[in-house]
Amino acid sequence: MTTMARETTPRTPEAPRDTDVRRHELAAFLRSRRERIAPEQVGLPRGRRRRTPGLRREEVAQLSAVGVTWYTWLEQARDIQVSVQVLDALARALLLDPSERAHLFRLAGAADPTPATTCPSVTPAMRALLEQVEPFPACLQNSRYDILAHNRTYGLLLCDLDTVPPEDRNCMLLSYTHAEWQSSIVHLEETQRLMAARFRATMAGHLTEPAWKMLLDRLHKESPAFRTAWDRHEVVSHRSKRKEFRNRHVGRVTVDHTDLWLTPGTGPRIVTYVPADEESRERLERLQAIALSKETGPQLGL
Repeated sequence: MTTMARETTPRTPEAPRDTDVRRHELAAFLRSRRERIAPEQVGLPRGRRRRTPGLRREEVAQLSAVGVTWYTWLEQARDIQVSVQVLDALARALLLDPSERAHLFRLAGAADPTPATTCPSVTPAMRALLEQVEPFPACLQNSRYDILAHNRTYGLLLCDLDTVPPEDRNCMLLSYTHAEWQSSIVHLEETQRLMAARFRATMAGHLTEPAWKMLLDRLHKESPAFRTAWDRHEVVSHRSKRKEFRNRHVGRVTVDHTDLWLTPGTGPRIVTYVPADEESRERLERLQAIALSKETGPQLGL
């Protein structure tokens, strides 16, 4: 009696999951970005025994304030969760440009909470409106104080805003960490205290949102003055206020600050500075002329 051999069908290899592919692509991308950065670019000594091209893993971990083991697992494509705060820190540590930053967040399957270089919610009509109110400085802000668009005069009022990376164009961050912006505010300590109090009041409705937590963490890390103001637990509501600025191009300017709200709640708004006297008006007109003379790119920021 003969035994018939049982036919077997070869098993088809399982196709890799999308998340697996993304993890390996993310790992390769991180390695490539790490290896292209010279230690001197980020303020680290090269040393005599450096064999690794670019930065070491532990150096990237140190610069981004994450654990060495955790970062190593990330480059090994381990199945671990990555927060937007960590992705933001890695993007800064690895000196990613806007396109590379967007690629990093896409590979990690996360939404970048910082302002993008283009903001689809800023319509051409909104940009035209900001332009038409010149020489009055004006900008479009969201509730987190991100500057989403601005006119020429606003762009030179407190600093040359075009030189500030889009992800750093935030009034809270600039008021507490940007030297030129700070030197342009006549009553800096009072302004910082009131901004921290308004930020605390507004953040009550956004306590669990990653972008808000990331901004708060960054302010805590980079500004002792913010930590002091935040620990007061003061809260104030938004209100119009007279302000004084010390502009490096035209001198002292006194303006009345007004918020034009675009929604029923304390969300996006147009911030305007109307000159409080004739001298300030003339100086703002001169500032607009200076901005026009130096303009080489788009008329409006962002």
